[in-house]
Amino acid sequence: MNVLFCASEAAPFAASGGLGDVAGSLPRAIRNRKVACRVVMPLYGDMKQEYREKLTYITNFTVPVGWRNQYCGLFELTHNGVKYYFLDNEYYFKRTGLYGFYDDGERFAFFSRAILEMLFHVDFVPDVIHANDWQTALVPVYLNLYYRHLEQYRSIKTVFTIHNIQYQGKYGMEVLEDVVGVPQSSRQILEFDGCVNYMKGGIETADAVTTVSPTYAGEILDPWFSWGLDPILRERSFKLHGILNGIDTVGYDPATDPAVFANYTAETAQEGKAENKRALQERLSLPQRPDVPLIGMVTRLASHKGMDLVKYIADELFTRDVQFVLLGSGEWIYENFFRELQDRYPDRFRYCVGFLPELARKIYAAADIFLMPSKSEPCGLAQMVACRYGAVPVVRETGGLKDSIRDCG
Repeated sequence: MNVLFCASEAAPFAASGGLGDVAGSLPRAIRNRKVACRVVMPLYGDMKQEYREKLTYITNFTVPVGWRNQYCGLFELTHNGVKYYFLDNEYYFKRTGLYGFYDDGERFAFFSRAILEMLFHVDFVPDVIHANDWQTALVPVYLNLYYRHLEQYRSIKTVFTIHNIQYQGKYGMEVLEDVVGVPQSSRQILEFDGCVNYMKGGIETADAVTTVSPTYAGEILDPWFSWGLDPILRERSFKLHGILNGIDTVGYDPATDPAVFANYTAETAQEGKAENKRALQERLSLPQRPDVPLIGMVTRLASHKGMDLVKYIADELFTRDVQFVLLGSGEWIYENFFRELQDRYPDRFRYCVGFLPELARKIYAAADIFLMPSKSEPCGLAQMVACRYGAVPVVRETGGLKDSIRDCG
């Protein structure tokens, strides 16, 4: 079976969150199970030069975007046994960062249409096209509207995966024809709540819809979790499935991870974690105490990640003999709170601003306890990584946290 995995990001080329991690590891995992899987993603200006130098140019072609045609360059690179296609348009993608631009709707309409146009120019005919999140939700829409009559596309099946339903790709109806290139006669595919909704279109037109955990698949049928899309999902629940994400156990391996202070295995975890704790305490200027429980947290500072719950219990937590290390950035109200908390508890708490992958791995390796109190979590990978590094996860019973962590109490 041939699978084309479509994603707006994939590690190590470009990643901002869980989608990038999954897109970087899942295709390799299913390839190892004798499924021919290739990946297609944008060629971002931020791609590291070490990868850019390895790209092979294939061809270029034009892509319909509303009423106009746009250039698209096609490059390929094989990494860890998986072939990646990169779609190039400097107007759309030669920027700093992946998302958050005024024309994201147009950028990813172009990308989705370019994926289907690309198939005319490569030696790969997919049996399944796997689209991920709103950035590629238009792929099954365009396939059904403009390509199904062609022999090459007639038997292709589509899967659309919702990694986070909060981000749906919503725009004013004025973009329907001018940007998305869908006629008024087909507006019902994308129209929802007075807007063009890319994710709604993917749900409507894909042959199967998946989410990243079984519990989340049930949760998004509830208005509390669905960000408005529950009526559409309930109507299409016959094709909705929840499949729990996994992690790359080779990449996340404390026995070989070059980022940790000291490597260790399951048999040497006690000594190895003790050394990692001591070294992290030293690096962050915390008292080097082997007996104190060290709590770790690696997260975005956002309300749905449970930051208000941490704020609520912070002072009570530090009445106990613990140390706490937090790595993350996000909403300024939380960043300011944790800076002030560090000032109040200089021997107990360290707040490290931003996201540093090497420091994240050091925290996993050093922590005795990993805190992840998300109020909503489609899947979550950090709790799985924590288990891999021997830190006990403390999580809320929601989404993939419920499916991946079992209470042993």
